[in-house]
Amino acid sequence: MKNLTETVSHFKTQGVIGEIKPLGTGLINDTYQVTTLGDDTPNYVLQRINHAIFQDVEMLQANISAVTNQIRRKLVEQGETDIERKVLHFVDSESGKTYWFDGENYWRMMVFIPRAKTYETVNPEYSYYAGKAFGDFQAKLADIPETLGETIPDFHNMEFRLQQLRDAVAANAAGRLEDVKYYIDEIEKRADEMCKAERLYREGKLPKRVCHCDTKVNNMMFDEDGKVLCVIDLDTVMPSFIFSDYGDFLRTGANTGDEDDEDLDKVGFDMEIFRAFTKGYLEGATFLTPIEIENLPYAAALFPYMQCVRFLADYINGDTYYKTKYPQHNLVRTKAQFKLLQSVEAHTDEMKSFIDSCLQG
Repeated sequence: MKNLTETVSHFKTQGVIGEIKPLGTGLINDTYQVTTLGDDTPNYVLQRINHAIFQDVEMLQANISAVTNQIRRKLVEQGETDIERKVLHFVDSESGKTYWFDGENYWRMMVFIPRAKTYETVNPEYSYYAGKAFGDFQAKLADIPETLGETIPDFHNMEFRLQQLRDAVAANAAGRLEDVKYYIDEIEKRADEMCKAERLYREGKLPKRVCHCDTKVNNMMFDEDGKVLCVIDLDTVMPSFIFSDYGDFLRTGANTGDEDDEDLDKVGFDMEIFRAFTKGYLEGATFLTPIEIENLPYAAALFPYMQCVRFLADYINGDTYYKTKYPQHNLVRTKAQFKLLQSVEAHTDEMKSFIDSCLQG
């Protein structure tokens, strides 16, 4: 840990550094808990930023600073207490920036939030909390004065993802096209409808918002009483359609099966999770326009569709992007996401009715 201690020394921390140990199981960044000696100094979280994914670290950290400053301002305006536990606080490095480059890797540090925990549980109760927290998160950022950059360009751009698939089909690099013609046809049948968000945006009818773009139950911190403290993991916070935060949570949270379930009979859309998350989201996201609300069922379908497109393109390309455990893994994922999509589509009218009932109080 000697190198990590040296890394920490480049940040303006308080107290004497004691133990540094790995924290969490994140797939993108390497994360460590930094404990200081004594009870009156904060502990910290040290992260190595994965700049293979987040290639513009300056933009990444500028986005996060703008977002955390805005949330802090809103909490003060609302007369909130315990603000230090309700918004992430990044520590400046000796250069005055919120990151430090050691010549090879980029690092950042934030204050560790005491007496806080995360949950992996996806049930109606926590889905409601997630909906409300992410809706409130977007609401606080609806009037942010800064213009944020895209930390992962075209991350949730459906037109871009379809073009990737069409390029894969044209190249047929792994010779797998013959196996998947049914799925190609089904995807193309829906392509026009599923690119609706980009089309509405170009027509000036649908705004882009500041969104989290990685809405999971475990991206919230809870206090000792089970109340949400704050939303965490802000690397993907960037301009997007609100459908990103709404639809992506439901794609994982409301799936009755696994993302790569081989037993398609287990895969379906859980309306109880949908209702709980949607109720919370509509309570938190008080800024939504009628066209955004009207298209929430579209958003629920968009993300299984998008992930189906991405898994299928990777399968056709010969598994060059996603890690796979066996040769047919991406095809199994494609089939599971398509089954989820079909289940979402079957519940469209029910979703619309529930959303109408929420709005009528």
